[in-house]
Amino acid sequence: MTSTNEPKGAATAAPRGALRRPADLARNIDVSGLVDTEGGLLDRMVFTDGELYRQELRRVFAPSWLFLAHTDQFHRPGDFFTTYMGEDPVIVTLDRDRRIRAYLNSCRHRGARVCRADSGTTRNFTCTYHGWSYNLDGSLVSVPNRDGYPGEFAPADWGLVEVPHVETYHGLVFGTWNPDPVPLRESLGDMAWYMDAMLDHDDEGTVVVGGVHKWVLEDNWKLAAEQFATDWYHVNMSHASALMLLAPAGRKPKDEVVHRSGRQYADPNGHGAGFPVHPRNRFDAQTVHKWTDYDALRERLGAARVEGPLTNGHATVFPNFSYLPVNGSVRVWHPKGPDRMEVWAWTIVDKSMPEEVREAQRLYNLRTFGPSGIFEQDDGENWSEVQAIAHGFITNGVALNYQMGMGSERHDGRHPGLTSELYSDAAGRAFYGRWRELMNTPAWHEEHEETEESKA
Repeated sequence: MTSTNEPKGAATAAPRGALRRPADLARNIDVSGLVDTEGGLLDRMVFTDGELYRQELRRVFAPSWLFLAHTDQFHRPGDFFTTYMGEDPVIVTLDRDRRIRAYLNSCRHRGARVCRADSGTTRNFTCTYHGWSYNLDGSLVSVPNRDGYPGEFAPADWGLVEVPHVETYHGLVFGTWNPDPVPLRESLGDMAWYMDAMLDHDDEGTVVVGGVHKWVLEDNWKLAAEQFATDWYHVNMSHASALMLLAPAGRKPKDEVVHRSGRQYADPNGHGAGFPVHPRNRFDAQTVHKWTDYDALRERLGAARVEGPLTNGHATVFPNFSYLPVNGSVRVWHPKGPDRMEVWAWTIVDKSMPEEVREAQRLYNLRTFGPSGIFEQDDGENWSEVQAIAHGFITNGVALNYQMGMGSERHDGRHPGLTSELYSDAAGRAFYGRWRELMNTPAWHEEHEETEESKA
């Protein structure tokens, strides 16, 4: 079920006085010629160009719903978690009315962070630079040497800049800077059906185990988001050693593991999910598999989800939130420039799981898709290898091929939306199609700037 906080509209008003930023500082590039969804081609510059990256922050990240946290990280007023929306640092917290809210983690005085801890509990957020202090509702409540300011100085005008919309979906907390967004559930569309295969096993919901793991990779965030949306194709080659390790001693991986059949969901909003389809698909952690009541899941979710996206799948919610139902791994690809990203990963499990089953899932996640996991290291190496040579003049000008599965998209009658074959680039084409659309569409803040300029 979707839970929506009270809509607040625009972000906290920020006085500008006589300030007016020159429009030339934010030059926008028409990216139509960089993405050919019909021909299945992609210009490599989308991964390397600094101006395109800055345009992404303005037009892809600022207007989109972005994953912030899990509701299990907030139990009492003052609980907080610091994260990022694009490259903007934010604080997510539970206020005294027990509403989850998010604020720009930047003091309104000189711009330092007002919260430097990763998580915890507090009564207020105080800047360690000059001591401005803010309440859990974002209001400025303390200004040292208040008498030194002019009489017209109004603390009510200088509260923390608030993220105007924060909504939750089955425990996942999302926020957007867009003052008038499409509601989160509408933005997810049919993708919600695939997400429910991981998030809606029973009425108790999910919880976080093991904290948040963070690591840095030298590559572009889109390489990771794209793979989790569309790419089962790499599994047999990139993860061959891991598959051998997980196979029974002295045996090769089973043929039905190596030669999977399945479906790939491609969403017009850029989301994507791929999953094998087999009646005996299951969780890879044996302890979790033995505990799971598959009959109850079939009754709640239907056979199509239990035999497909519930287990050995991969998925991305556009732009940069991905998950793996097989081990409850959810992660964000935080952009840190065109050539760098931070991966933040959580393990979520059913709240109804006994402690020993939770621990089995947590350990399985760490061994496979943790920072040093046997699958995760393969993926990071691939992305970094792609990015390492991408700046070469000739290399950068060679188009990349996204043609697998072209023309195979259809309504299959079993899974919502358009699906393609398991081995396909369909969701990748949809991902970059959405990226192209947003990159060429003025965001709400640009429309506001145009209005201000016309007034001047």
